[in-house]
Amino acid sequence: MNSTQQPVSETRLTVTNLTRGTVLATCLEVADSGPKRNKGLLGRKALVAGGGLWIVPCESVHTFFMQFSIDLVYLDRKNTVRKVCDSVRPWRLSACLTAHSILELPSGTIRNSQTVPGDKLEFTPADGTLEDADVARA
Repeated sequence: MNSTQQPVSETRLTVTNLTRGTVLATCLEVADSGPKRNKGLLGRKALVAGGGLWIVPCESVHTFFMQFSIDLVYLDRKNTVRKVCDSVRPWRLSACLTAHSILELPSGTIRNSQTVPGDKLEFTPADGTLEDADVARA
């Protein structure tokens, strides 16, 4: 899959910041259907390092009922970062009206990857299988 193709729900992806030469996620899930977008990360106790969720399409999220903080990376249709929000706590709203999709990542990912608006991201198939995707669930 290249950076311009639409995501496939069962595929796990690696997300690389091409501008910085850093990796944001090695086992990213895709929420590209109504039910998956609506559920998001609700019901999970945490995200493991390297995990996350790509919500497509999406321009706003909430963290109501969540049990942990997350980082948010807003992307346009060309996978250019439009906005970042780090360590968004539960019971918050966040939006970027110029975004086409949002990455929900473990808190600290933005800082560790040095991701800023204007950076270009690339999505590629992750190594491993669905069973390798150890995402903490309730």
